[in-house]
Amino acid sequence: AYGGPAGSVEVKETTKSWIFLTTTEVYKLKKPIRNHFQDLSTIAAREENTRREIKLNRRLAPDVYLGAVSLTLDVGGRLALEGHGVVVDWLVHIRRLPQERMLEQIIVSGAVSQTSIAELLATLAGQLTDFYRAVPRADITPEEYVALFAREQAENRKILTDKSFKFVRDRAVDLLAGFDKTLVANRGILEDRVRQNRVVEGHGDLRPEHVCLVDPPVVIDCLEFSRRLRFLDPFDELVFLGMECSAIGAPWINDFLINKIAAGLDDRPADKLLLVYEAYRAFLRARQSLAHLLVPNPREPEKWMPKARRYLDIAEQALVTLAN
Repeated sequence: AYGGPAGSVEVKETTKSWIFLTTTEVYKLKKPIRNHFQDLSTIAAREENTRREIKLNRRLAPDVYLGAVSLTLDVGGRLALEGHGVVVDWLVHIRRLPQERMLEQIIVSGAVSQTSIAELLATLAGQLTDFYRAVPRADITPEEYVALFAREQAENRKILTDKSFKFVRDRAVDLLAGFDKTLVANRGILEDRVRQNRVVEGHGDLRPEHVCLVDPPVVIDCLEFSRRLRFLDPFDELVFLGMECSAIGAPWINDFLINKIAAGLDDRPADKLLLVYEAYRAFLRARQSLAHLLVPNPREPEKWMPKARRYLDIAEQALVTLAN
């Protein structure tokens, strides 16, 4: 179907896509899912989503996202990429990046010195600074910004207190109540970020597995399906990236990137706000971990409960630090 030498093809499945990896390229095929965020049940909807993903990701990975590719079916029943038959689906065409240069792999492997990582992260900090300066400001009110946190907190509560998760439920109830109070107590500083024109349309899913430390670094796989969920404070997603790096053994990255980008943007939020963001992201990740166990035949079911507990540990520590 690839129309040329593809070498061996590795297939991976995610919650929302099938990923086909050839020797040098990647093809991403969207699943025909429908939920409260998006409806990809038609070919036209998947094409539109594919093109939007490419456009958004070219902001931080301009030469990685190669374009949208049609999948066609001819009268003989043969599939082809960019063929002459009927278009039956669309794929995101991506240049394959070296897996060993992904930030997650670099941290876990320990094969690259902290000095070398820091040099590339300094370049990344400059890129992100330019990115946050250039992207549109979020067209929401201060009240709407706070409502985003309240809405996600409600979704967190649905999953984290589900009767299926009795081993974390009681703890989650107490912690979520603590975060309710935190949101009320810090409503003003959250609203001020909008008033100060600091909330932007960002990447939305800034994690170490989405950062590739080639030269220059690139950031892939942004949150493409909801513009509203891309409305965020840059330091919200920087805290998220730092939290994820800390969880796999590189806690120094958090302060390193925040300090660099704060200087570049001439904007240093209070530590209290950073802790609010950390607790918020930890609850969100705990919820996402447990949500995998609520679907039929979950992939790797043994890993999600321990991950959820670790994220609840992070949320609790952030809340304790805030309280003190």
